[in-house]
Amino acid sequence: MKNRYTEEQIDAFLREADAGLPVMELCRKHGFSEPSYYAWKAKFGGMKVSDGQRLKALEAENTKLKRLRKQWDGRPQPFSHL
Repeated sequence: MKNRYTEEQIDAFLREADAGLPVMELCRKHGFSEPSYYAWKAKFGGMKVSDGQRLKALEAENTKLKRLRKQWDGRPQPFSHL
C-alpha cells in the first residue's frame, strides 16, 4: 500500500494530537481518516522520526529477504535424492 504521507508528516500529526487537538478535527484538517490515525499511532506512537525511517528500512529489507527465500525454496536442492 502506497502511503501519501511521509514519516515526518505522520510524526507531526501525532504530535498535534498529543498537544491536545481533537482527533476528529486533526483528521478533517489534514484529510485522513480516524482509522488511519489510530493505525499510525499504534505503529509510530512514541517513536522519533529516525526510528520510523529505520523501521521502514527494516521492513523493506525483510520484504527483500522473504522474496529471496521464496525463490530459493522453489529450486531443487542438491543431495535431496539421498
